[in-house]
Amino acid sequence: MTNTTDPRPLYREALTWTTGLIDNVREDQLTASTPCADFDVRTMLGHLVATVERARVIGEGGDPGTIPLVVADIPDDGYADAYRSAADRMWPVWTDDSRLDATVTAPWGTVPGRAAIWGYINETLVHGWDLAVATGQPSETRPELAEAMLAVAQLAIPAEPRGGHVPFADVVDPLPTAGPTERLANWSGRKSI
Repeated sequence: MTNTTDPRPLYREALTWTTGLIDNVREDQLTASTPCADFDVRTMLGHLVATVERARVIGEGGDPGTIPLVVADIPDDGYADAYRSAADRMWPVWTDDSRLDATVTAPWGTVPGRAAIWGYINETLVHGWDLAVATGQPSETRPELAEAMLAVAQLAIPAEPRGGHVPFADVVDPLPTAGPTERLANWSGRKSI
């Protein structure tokens, strides 16, 4: 799937879903914990903005390490606008189909552009799920989107080993009631808080 599929429509859909979640975060929720132990809601929002900025830099052929892991200079009421603005700057970089097969540098190595986009779909959906759970919003995106990403994640992110160069916690056994977005989050080592 990753070698032939154009992931850009799925990334656009993932960004749209996550934008809706960001729009509904209240300021009194910014210090709430999330299922991602590294981030509270505020830092999760800053990280989500950073992921889109990194996707842009990668598409331009640059080093994503030049973008901080968390964009921290955003006012509390400005995360949705910052996220939309980052996406607006990112999309023109990826309109050229040749970027999908160009070799790019992602945080996890040198890969074809389409593999980098798949990585950022995963980031967007898993962190979107984190955000939804932390803020009491519906945490499932369109099932087919999450299922497509889960199939790729299970191929690209090994179940073992985890930690070190594989920056994910151990796979969490899904609850019997878990939808595909939650199962994707479980594959990334997340469980509900």
